[in-house]
Amino acid sequence: MQFARSLLYTMFLFTWTFFVGLSFALLGWMIPRDHRFACARAWGQVLLWALKVICRLDYRVEGGENLPAGNHVALVKHSSSWETFAQAVLLPPQAWVLKRELTWIPFIGWSVKLLRAISVNRGAGHIAVRSVLEQGNQRLAEGLWIVIFPEGTRMPPGQTRKYGISGALLAVENQRCIVPVAHNAGYFWPRRGLLKRAGTIRVRIGQPIPAAGRDPREVNAEAQAWIEVNSQLD
Repeated sequence: MQFARSLLYTMFLFTWTFFVGLSFALLGWMIPRDHRFACARAWGQVLLWALKVICRLDYRVEGGENLPAGNHVALVKHSSSWETFAQAVLLPPQAWVLKRELTWIPFIGWSVKLLRAISVNRGAGHIAVRSVLEQGNQRLAEGLWIVIFPEGTRMPPGQTRKYGISGALLAVENQRCIVPVAHNAGYFWPRRGLLKRAGTIRVRIGQPIPAAGRDPREVNAEAQAWIEVNSQLD
C-alpha cells in the first residue's frame, strides 16, 4: 500500500511541477522580481501538503527562532529529493545554487532563471567556485539568502563527503553568517527508488555561525560537524 501511495505522489510531484514550471516560465516575467519567490514557496507548500496526505509523511522544524535578521548563507544537508522543494518553505526568499544542467530543462529551467538561481558547472573546479562567488555576491546585495547543498549530490543517510567551500567563502567575503540546516529526510525518502516511508521528518536549524574575519575552511568544518551530527535519526 505504501508503495502505491508513493507512486501516486511521484506522479503528482511531476505533474504539479510541470504545471507550475510551464505557467511561471510563460507568465513569471510579468511578476515583479521581489514577489516571484512567493510562487516557488506556494509550489513547495503544495508538495509538502500532498506528501502528508498521500504518503503520510510530515515534517517538523526545530530551531526556527535561530534564523537571523537580514540575509545570509544557508548550508543544507542533501540526502533526498525532499529538501529540493522543502527549502523554499523552510527559509526566507532565496537564490539556489544548482548545477547548470537543470536550467536546460524546458520551462522548468526558464523558471529557475527567473527565480535568480545560481547555476554552475560543477566540473569546472575553481572556476565554478568563482562563479558562485560572483553571482552570490550579487544575490546577497539584492537581499536574497543563498541556499547551498554543500555535498553537491545526495548522500545516503549516515554518510557525507567533503563540503564545498563556496558557501563559507561567500559568508566570509560578505560578512554574513552561515546558517546550518540538518534533517533526516533520507531515512524516509531514500535517494534511490520510489518508496516514501510514512513518518515525520525532523528538521533542525542551527545557531548562526559567524564568518566575518574567519578562515573559510574553519567555518566550513564547523558547519559540517554540526549538520552531520544533527542529521541522524533519533
